[in-house]
Amino acid sequence: MDYKDYYRILGVDKKASAEDIKKAYRKLARKYHPDISKEADAAARMAEVNEANAVLSDPEKRAAYDALGEAPRHAGAGAGNGAGFQPPPGWDQQGFHFHSEGTGPNGDADFSDFFSQMFGQAARARRSHGGHAAPDMRGQDQHASIELDLADSYSGALRSLHLRTTVLDEQGLPTYKDKELQVSIPKGVREGQMIRLAGQGNPGLGKGGPGDLLLEVHFRSDPRWWSEGKDVYQRVPLAPWEAELGGPIPFKTLAGELEVTVPAGYRSGRKLRIKGKGLPSVTPGDLYLVLDVVFPPATNAAQKQAYADFAKAFPGFDARSLS
Repeated sequence: MDYKDYYRILGVDKKASAEDIKKAYRKLARKYHPDISKEADAAARMAEVNEANAVLSDPEKRAAYDALGEAPRHAGAGAGNGAGFQPPPGWDQQGFHFHSEGTGPNGDADFSDFFSQMFGQAARARRSHGGHAAPDMRGQDQHASIELDLADSYSGALRSLHLRTTVLDEQGLPTYKDKELQVSIPKGVREGQMIRLAGQGNPGLGKGGPGDLLLEVHFRSDPRWWSEGKDVYQRVPLAPWEAELGGPIPFKTLAGELEVTVPAGYRSGRKLRIKGKGLPSVTPGDLYLVLDVVFPPATNAAQKQAYADFAKAFPGFDARSLS
């Protein structure tokens, strides 16, 4: 089997902190997630990144991985990915009793032979039971992502999710099955938050119960609004006279229709804060209206004349002088 250099895959030092590993994983996940990445090998790279994170983010598995890190050199092989590798004699008898949380959507099957042999469910069972299959072991948690509209966080929602999961056949061997779940989206859910569905993960061994399904929330990109934590930002177009003269103006927002008094004298990039109209929570976030002036097009002679008269009303005005 080939050795996997998980530190190199995540681009972190062997002395990296848990927070460093988390940041590196999130950065690479945003780059290679198959749902959003344009990289040709995104799926394969994402699987590598998930595998590296599954080991290095777990203190027990990381300690076990570090314990065998010198083995390739002792065996006379290189230490990089693709090097022929054999664990040191007796390594699996050293008392590593870790469990698995961060595997791929299909459990160990998504990962390399190296992971399966060193850290997979069958390997854990052998170590825990002297080489024999474990009679009872809880199934691994399954990880996936779900893409929502920001509006779903305001009202809550029910969404269908299709995914491939591991099931056991009549002989107790793992196989794959496509399934559809109805997922209840709670109000106030935020970007990056995990929704846990109990018992919807991979099956256990023996009488062990199934793991859970962990869904990481991502909001669809929308030019009209976006969130930062519990706060929501919304672009609001204003006519030139609304921006300059100000006054009460109605707006449609994700929190409903609101009437907001816009101060006279528009300034580029100005934001209006509406307290408590961000994402729902025990302490709700705030809504920030980002004001944008929109000039109506002049499509006929009368409208063009109106712009000409407007220019005459401001003699000597030079827009370039304001930049």
